[in-house]
Amino acid sequence: MRSTSKLLAFTAIAEAATGLALIVVPSLVGRLLLGAELSGVSIVIGRLAGIALVGFGIACWPGCSAARSFCGMLTYNVLATLYLAYVGLGGEFAGKLLWPAVVFHAVLGIFLVRA
Repeated sequence: MRSTSKLLAFTAIAEAATGLALIVVPSLVGRLLLGAELSGVSIVIGRLAGIALVGFGIACWPGCSAARSFCGMLTYNVLATLYLAYVGLGGEFAGKLLWPAVVFHAVLGIFLVRA
């Protein structure tokens, strides 16, 4: 049982670290993992994936309680809301579902806080 907990801790840390790297230097991660530079919208998607991995790492920490799972999902929804709003305000990328996605993640975040 103890080795399972250590393995889960290692994977949670690895995923969260990969997520942080995707948020901070998505092009470098793309080059190292895929052998290609990320540019344009792929950087936005890479950063959003990084945000998800950070939330996943928090939610999957060993001994995870319901509260920690909420923290992981709350982290994801708050950061996704902020990042997608930032992208939308920048004006370079804004599809028809961008602002509904911002509202959706904001509402989920509010529900998680209230729970």
